[in-house]
Amino acid sequence: MKRDEYQLIVQELKKKKLPAEVKQTVLTLLDKKAEKISIVKLKGVFDLTDFLVICQGNSSRHNKALADAVIDSLRRECRMRPFGTEGESHAEWILLDYVNFVVHIFDPRLREKYSLEKMWMDAKHYRFYPGR
Repeated sequence: MKRDEYQLIVQELKKKKLPAEVKQTVLTLLDKKAEKISIVKLKGVFDLTDFLVICQGNSSRHNKALADAVIDSLRRECRMRPFGTEGESHAEWILLDYVNFVVHIFDPRLREKYSLEKMWMDAKHYRFYPGR
């Protein structure tokens, strides 16, 4: 992603009415070169969580690095720890559960296979990547 694209996405993110910890998650993912970052707002649609943050990495190692960066950033900046984590050993689909929001980090093949965004077509979607 080019620097000007990155700056436009960050400006757009700052304008959105999203919780600070969700914005911090997206900023961290952008800084670590996550691809196709999107947010699904489930508040009022689904009772178990308010937001899904969905992205993909380009390898298992990249996915693990993204998850570690989110955990470290939210612990440092928001004093939050995940309620639970799943999938870190294989790192093809990593889930970080922060109760009010859940982070899903996929490899591209599994993201397409499960298409979480399509499951929630009646929810509000935010996309933070070039060419959306």
